Amino acid sequence: MSAPVVPTKPLDLTSTALSSATPQARGAVSALTVVHDRRRWWALAVLMLPVLLVSIDNTVLNFALPAISEATRPTGVQLLWMVDIYPLVLAGLLVAMGSLGDRIGRRRLLMIGSAGFGVVSVFAAFAPSIEGLIIARAALGFFGAMLMPSTLSLLRSTFVDRDQRRLAIAIWATGFAAGSALGPVVGGILLEHFAWGSVFLIAVPVLLPLLVLAPILVTESRDPHPGRIDLLSIALSLGTMLPIVYGIKSIAEHGVTWITVAPIALGLGLGVWFVRRQLHVPNPMLDMGLFRRGAFSGAVGVNLLSVTALVGCLFFISQHLQLVLGLSPLNAGLVLVPGLAAMIVAGLLIVPIARRVRPSRVVPVALLVSVAGFASIALRGGAIDAFWIGVAFVLLGIGIGAAETVSNELIVATAPADKAGAASAVSETAYELGAVLGTAVLGTILTVSYRAAVLLPDGLSAADRLAAGETLGGAVSVARHLSPAAGEQLLESARHAFDSGVGLTAWIGVALVLGAAVVALLSLRRAR
Repeated sequence: MSAPVVPTKPLDLTSTALSSATPQARGAVSALTVVHDRRRWWALAVLMLPVLLVSIDNTVLNFALPAISEATRPTGVQLLWMVDIYPLVLAGLLVAMGSLGDRIGRRRLLMIGSAGFGVVSVFAAFAPSIEGLIIARAALGFFGAMLMPSTLSLLRSTFVDRDQRRLAIAIWATGFAAGSALGPVVGGILLEHFAWGSVFLIAVPVLLPLLVLAPILVTESRDPHPGRIDLLSIALSLGTMLPIVYGIKSIAEHGVTWITVAPIALGLGLGVWFVRRQLHVPNPMLDMGLFRRGAFSGAVGVNLLSVTALVGCLFFISQHLQLVLGLSPLNAGLVLVPGLAAMIVAGLLIVPIARRVRPSRVVPVALLVSVAGFASIALRGGAIDAFWIGVAFVLLGIGIGAAETVSNELIVATAPADKAGAASAVSETAYELGAVLGTAVLGTILTVSYRAAVLLPDGLSAADRLAAGETLGGAVSVARHLSPAAGEQLLESARHAFDSGVGLTAWIGVALVLGAAVVALLSLRRAR
């Protein structure tokens, strides 16, 4: 008697098949489904680790700026480069790394990036000079570009059901806020007891569990039909952003001249070349057809404009709280915690609302709440105290937390599954480019305003005049070595000069978020 033939047809888990199965079979399938669902959510927990790390790193650095300024005495431009070089390199490589993950495997790329990020973080913690710190931050941007597209695209392949995916992406998006909420508190404790380099060592205990658990819990995914790696497109993507940001920073230092405007023109020209190349090569690094989808391009625009406003706001608020109001790093961080908590709550509560209300209504309304937060800062200018900063940041957190959850889900949902890495990279590129522009544009305005308004007392050495005339942190450091009267005179002038640009910067934030609301209203009309 021959052995029975085992059917090769895949197991049908539909309700029709289950209804005709035996109770034992239904129980076995249900148990397998529960186990698989639990594995998905455990995988999400692992993928949240790099998200938390990146957001903690950004917030901690903002609060470490005064300590870094006092320890290394950078010029205003060097301080901006130290802040911006990480998101600049990261933004320039995100699309390339997203495409690379589609080819070699998204989990594999995540592992490589995590290991490299941890090693470079140790070097950054002990960087001997501002130049060494800038180099370390650039290397962190290189490995950081491997982390973020991988996490979002792996979520796409892990959560096939859209309702589950929407909740997972809401948790993923609010992970940025959670990390930002932890960053000021953890960073404040570290900065009060240890040197500024300790803020970079946070990466080590966060990434070690990921390196152990990711191979166990996260399933590998890749594009089944990858094209070749386009080195020229990678060079063009970097060549587009580096000259533009360099030109903006040069304008801050030397004013508007043909020498400072030329790099911006070069970057725009390379950007046009990049787009044209993606339209004509057989296997583009970035599928430009994605931008023909209104929901995709509109959501990317919302992310770019809102993050530019938010990061620019954090750049001056963190310094205002510590160097103008005189709060410790920990107390300054605690002022922002309610707003960051509001961002988390808003990101989760918007999920059931987004199932029933169109994005073209949800996102603009959420962003108008953020406009109110920026306007409250702009109307009070440099006279704003810690209480009103906390209230304003709650409004910012509610609006941006809700809007970014919806926009990130739209970006992932509207892209084809095999292009998940590239689409996720575009989303992250908008975020990081917004971070670059936030500090580059709004930080440049603050730097120019500070230089024009600060009055330096007589008798300072050339080095002290340079340090005090470039940044508020430098002025605080110099004032400690002067007589009480001269030190107080310098501090009063420096704080007034710094705050003279706060009102203008906040009004620019109002304009940016209003622009994001208009983009959402017009481009998301057909999105559901």
